Amino acid sequence: MNVAIIKYNAGNIFSIDYALRRLGIEPVITADKELIRKADKVIFPGVGEAKNTMEYLQEHQLDRLITDLKQPVLGICLGMQLMCRHSEEGNVSCLGIFDVDVKRFQPVRHEDKVPHMGWNTIQCTDKLLFNGFEQEEFVYFVHSYYVPLNDFTAARTDYILPFSAALHKDNFYATQFHPEKSGKTGERILQNFLNIAY
Repeated sequence: MNVAIIKYNAGNIFSIDYALRRLGIEPVITADKELIRKADKVIFPGVGEAKNTMEYLQEHQLDRLITDLKQPVLGICLGMQLMCRHSEEGNVSCLGIFDVDVKRFQPVRHEDKVPHMGWNTIQCTDKLLFNGFEQEEFVYFVHSYYVPLNDFTAARTDYILPFSAALHKDNFYATQFHPEKSGKTGERILQNFLNIAY
């Protein structure tokens, strides 16, 4: 299987690469538009800041490329947020794949820490990305911004308030958590993504 990891000014690319290799996949890490278009599956990772990253994507014409992809695409963490309409992080317009805005966590109680960091449960609703899952599974989060529950929510988590742990629309899938850092549960999510047929 030909899997492309989009290379841009973001972290966690090599942890995704390592996680896929453990599943027997040798992905290509690339910003080459033709290689990305021809891939069977595309992963759009991200650790970083929304405004700077969107500027980079626009400068390198990767923004239009991503929105035009027809094969299964998986956005992770910042990748998921950038697939939304707008982010409060830098007050920036994003790719607009998911018609929802990204908000900043506002602590309500003293024990509410931002960023939300560590293991938390997800309640899964999407049958493709979470095939074979129980009602709740533990995954690993690191984020200060969140996507509210919406029509595209594929899994939810409660931290300060209920929010989208995953999104799905057509061939676009996304997780706020890091499957590559979520142990066996994360491996199963990545395998489910690889198994999606289009």
